[in-house]
Amino acid sequence: MERIPSPELTYTGTQVNYYFVCKRKLWLFSRNFEMEQTSDLVSLGSLLHEVAYSRKTKEIDLGPIKIDFLSRGPEVHDIKRSKRIEAAHIGQMLYYLYWLKRRGIVARGVIDYPLLRRRQEVKLTAEREREVERTLEEIKRVLSSPEPPPAEKKSYCRKCSYYELCWC
Repeated sequence: MERIPSPELTYTGTQVNYYFVCKRKLWLFSRNFEMEQTSDLVSLGSLLHEVAYSRKTKEIDLGPIKIDFLSRGPEVHDIKRSKRIEAAHIGQMLYYLYWLKRRGIVARGVIDYPLLRRRQEVKLTAEREREVERTLEEIKRVLSSPEPPPAEKKSYCRKCSYYELCWC
């Protein structure tokens, strides 16, 4: 019997990542306030994908999720520049693994930090599945609000491409 994915599985990996980074950013991004095209950090991340993994990187576009590359196992890889918001990276990877599992594909996850020469393995356990489900419910709650969540001052706000929408 095929499992029918819930509407929450249409969220993008970016939306899940932004949930952990900043709920206001999530709300704005989800309403098509896409500021990343002006971000030098996003440009650097794209360049890192091309340079560090040029032979391996074959981005796989599965609609709401985009996997940087796959290796044997199957092993899902996501390339990140720094570990500064590692909780968001892990949350995004867990969503990818959950999304795939709901479609009958059981995979392992690896977050690659090429500049640090490190990797973070991520496994989807039963407890982590419940965490993903709670996260998806919270995203749904945030996005259903007619107003954006209030701005919260965080250490990385000044580098955020949404800074002016929150603090100016």
